[in-house]
Formats: sequence, C-alpha cells, structure tokens
Amino acid sequence: MRVLAVIPAYNEEESIVPTMEEFLKTDTGCDYVIINDGSSDNTESICRQHGYNVISHPTNLGLTAGFQTGVKYALANDYDAVIQFDSDGQHVPSYIRPMVEKMERDGADIVIGSRFVKRKKSFSARMIGSRLITTSIKLTTGKTIADPTSGMRLFNRSTMEEFAKRFDFGPEPDSVAYLMRKGAKVSEVQVHMRDRAAGESYLNFAKSLSYMARVVTSILIAQWVR
Repeated sequence: MRVLAVIPAYNEEESIVPTMEEFLKTDTGCDYVIINDGSSDNTESICRQHGYNVISHPTNLGLTAGFQTGVKYALANDYDAVIQFDSDGQHVPSYIRPMVEKMERDGADIVIGSRFVKRKKSFSARMIGSRLITTSIKLTTGKTIADPTSGMRLFNRSTMEEFAKRFDFGPEPDSVAYLMRKGAKVSEVQVHMRDRAAGESYLNFAKSLSYMARVVTSILIAQWVR
C-alpha cells in the first residue's frame, strides 16, 4: 500500500519541527504532506526553510478543508490510503506501520489509533463525552468503537473518495459512523498519545462539551439525512 500522512497545521511554529524530525527518522513506510491552514505565525516559513512538503491555504479554513486538501492531493498522486497525523506532537509515528498492517490484515476500510483497546477510560468530562459518542455509534451502527474521538485515523481509498467529494464531510466521529452505516469496516490498534508539545488546544472545557453535544446530535439525527 502507498500511504500518505496528511498533517494539518495551524499556528504550530513551536512544534512542527520536532514533530517532523521524529516522523522523518521513524520507519513509517509512508510519505507525508503538511497542510498549512492559513497560519498567522511562522509555520509556513519554517516548513519552507526545512524543505518540508507543504501545501498552504491563503486563509484558515478549518480541519475539514485542510484534511480534504490532503486527501485530494493523495488521490491525484495515486495513494492507496491516508492517515491523519497531528502536527502538535501528540501522535507517535511508530504506530503508523502497525495500523497499515492491521488494515491489510483485516481488510478494513478505516483503522483507528485507539487509546482504549487495552486500557480503560477515565471518568473525566472528556471521557464521559467519549463514552456518549461510543454509545451513539453503537445505537446507530451496531458496532463498538472504543476511541471514537482519536484523531489518528487511517482511511483506505474508497473512504478517501467520500471525503474528497463532500464539503460537509470532516474527519470526525460522525463521519466515521456514517461510513460504518454504509458498510465500512473499522478496526482499532492500541496506541499511546502524548500531551501537546507546545501551544494550546482549541478545545477548552466549554468547547469540549459543545463538541461532544454536536457530534452526538449529528450521529443520532443529522447523519440520517445526509
């Protein structure tokens, strides 16, 4: 399989170099493209200075558009799969190869790098929200996803085509649930994720609650009229 890591980046000047240094020295077996999503800091210039493969949006368009740009690039260059990979240092590149092997072995359409295949979730507010999303996916698809909010996801070519053609289709749990209802097979691989290397997450406590509510509503209601 030819696999492309799609690495969205927005104002990641402090973390993009250590993230890419680790990625490039790891035997991932895949190529990469950084999608600089209209950063207002030095993310783009740093990428250019280091010779990274980067595509830049002229303005910030959000995760959905950034991921779609990467997927369209992958399809145009005949890749078989893409993997979401964060630019903030949270994702560990050594898990990419086991995820690709899992896709090939299981014949899966989507492989999720899951924190909770072998570990239990805590009872924090965020993990309670994750449990609600897991339950919503179970109710609507009959399948259980242990870590639906993981941002480390591997998609095969058929699912890539769905992301490329739909403007309202982001790499989020409700899209995964929608693809599952259409017959996509999902597998999970146990991974470890780190805290951000630098900067702050856009999901504070209030935004996390809003995000969880929006995703659950989409899975239970909105996806049925997509």
